[in-house]
Amino acid sequence: MKTLPRLFSCSAGLLAIGAAMLALTGLRAADADAVKMTMMHLPDGMRFAVIGAKPAHPAPTLFVLQGTLDVARRDPIYTEVARMLEPHGFISVLLDAPAHGDDHRPDEPAELAGWNARVDRGEDFAGDFAKRARAVLDYLVAEGYADPARVAACGTSRGGFLAFQLAAAEPRIRFIGGIAPVAELTALREFSATKNRALADSLSLSHLAPRLAKRPVWICIGNNDTRIDTDSVLAFTRALVKATAAVQPPDVAVPVEVIVNSSVGHRSSLHDHQLLAAWLLEQFGLSPAAR
Repeated sequence: MKTLPRLFSCSAGLLAIGAAMLALTGLRAADADAVKMTMMHLPDGMRFAVIGAKPAHPAPTLFVLQGTLDVARRDPIYTEVARMLEPHGFISVLLDAPAHGDDHRPDEPAELAGWNARVDRGEDFAGDFAKRARAVLDYLVAEGYADPARVAACGTSRGGFLAFQLAAAEPRIRFIGGIAPVAELTALREFSATKNRALADSLSLSHLAPRLAKRPVWICIGNNDTRIDTDSVLAFTRALVKATAAVQPPDVAVPVEVIVNSSVGHRSSLHDHQLLAAWLLEQFGLSPAAR
């Protein structure tokens, strides 16, 4: 996809890392060999994947959340940020989203329709996912892969939704990024006829704002994304800002970066992934230009 022009940025902070971003190389490629990841399993058999070799010392760790591991191995778009950060000493972690890949159940529809089916049955699929991801983090910390003091999470679309849900449940997640993240399930066509509106509404990201307050957040969203509803994403960012402003001194900047861009529909550009990778390096005190 081509890089798309920016219409508005609510933060001047991204301008300061614009030059450094040039050091981050886009890694999008057409063949499956472009994505190198190590498939691993928890003691209970649940699979996950790691991008990056096991470090000599616990490394900064990024959860890169998306849909199905098998698709992530084939299509580089889902792992671009992970591969941009790997040369800087990061390991990145991927796992199947709810109702995706190995987490899909034979008696339910797949993917986002499966999310709705679980909500209809009264299941908090987001909370269940957070428990699985926390178990992966515990394992990687115990095995010497991950530094528990240097953990972040990010994702695109449904993966962005899961990144914020995980961060709200896991205080070790220090920084969170979302590219066109789903903010309200009921904005999705898969939830247009949900039978459990109360549960679906309760999982809206805006409700997580008090638990995410004061943590640095980066979000980009298209100015007319009708697939996930731009307005719901902006409402979430406003809730984050208000929750943080309520618990910190008024002269301290709220660490929520928001970019509204001119992308057509629900899509991302390579530039979005480069900006997110550069922002994450800045949060961890690493300079891509220096590397």
